[in-house]
Amino acid sequence: MNQVSDRLNNLAPSATLAMSQKSNELKAQGIDVINLSVGETDFFTPDSIKAAGKRAIDENYSFYSPVPGYMSLRQAIARKLKRENGLDYKPEQVICSNGAKQSVCNAILCMVNPGDEVIIPAPYWVSYEQMVILAEGKCVIVKTGLEQNFKMTASQLEEAITPRTKALILCSPSNPTGGVYSKAELKALVDVLVKHPQVMVISDEIYEHINYVGSHESIAQFPEIKDRVAIINGVSKAYAMTGYRLGFLAGPDWLVKACNKLQGQYTSGPCSIAQKAAEEAFDGDQTPVVEMGKAFARRRDLVMQLIREIPGLECNEPEGAFYVFPRCSSYFGKTAPDGSTIGGSLDLALYLLNEAHVACVAGVAFGDDDYVRMSYATSEDNLREAFRRVGEALAKLK
Repeated sequence: MNQVSDRLNNLAPSATLAMSQKSNELKAQGIDVINLSVGETDFFTPDSIKAAGKRAIDENYSFYSPVPGYMSLRQAIARKLKRENGLDYKPEQVICSNGAKQSVCNAILCMVNPGDEVIIPAPYWVSYEQMVILAEGKCVIVKTGLEQNFKMTASQLEEAITPRTKALILCSPSNPTGGVYSKAELKALVDVLVKHPQVMVISDEIYEHINYVGSHESIAQFPEIKDRVAIINGVSKAYAMTGYRLGFLAGPDWLVKACNKLQGQYTSGPCSIAQKAAEEAFDGDQTPVVEMGKAFARRRDLVMQLIREIPGLECNEPEGAFYVFPRCSSYFGKTAPDGSTIGGSLDLALYLLNEAHVACVAGVAFGDDDYVRMSYATSEDNLREAFRRVGEALAKLK
């Protein structure tokens, strides 16, 4: 007897994790799979951060931490927000969680009532939509496209807002497209939001330091809406600390208190060792972050060159993060060597996995079936070989 709740039955599994699992299953069979599906850098955590984690173990940081995280870490985050973003937040306006993913979910669960609408520009990170579904909200998907660099315009935002709109989820730099909103583009959105004071903004800034077009711009910099913005960030991407599971939310007092109440009931505070390591990440030497950013820029340039050599793929040049999101719909309707037909992005992603042994994620999971997402958070040698295989596999489609 299946006794799974309707809540879970309504939820879709993570497409990125599912594809990564398929990739690992093939690897376990001895197949050489190049995994471009997961948003995880191949760099190691900087030594100074690892040393801080080791010290925390030796200093017996082995007890429960406060639910919102150690005050020393929240102070370090407040300093970071002031130093790097010019934003004033008290440590009490920061709550730390088990990764930025939990921070996003906390915000949604604390804001959204059944039937409330949440605006999500598409393409979007796979979990946003599912988190809103978990909160029994209604997703209002605003489709952007390659021609507008996958960024929502002010007029699109205005058109999407209704009296039931509770929040807008914004991700810049973007997963999956690498799009980065400029200060002027954000200001245009703010001018719309000012007219609708009931709308909160969940601003996912986890890729802040992987930016190829200048300094990061946060929508929280605009004082007219700062008290309606929840900044989401963490240590996973910039500091190569995905496994540490440490993210944070910075926002208005009422929201942080609500997240504290929620988190206190279902996870409590995040890992004590990860918190002490994160303090060093935010307060310590930022040279490794800069160096990793330079490596990602080189990889971005290489991948763009390799994609241009493959007929039928169209791709914007990412301005941040470490993904490309090429349009691949020209291959839909074509026949694979085994006689199967490529019906959409999921078929194409599975074909590339089985034929080329390259794992990527179907664009349908991100809200646009005409694309696939490929991560370039791997070595240049892997990237050259991966796109060589992809080109050969696509050439077999007739």
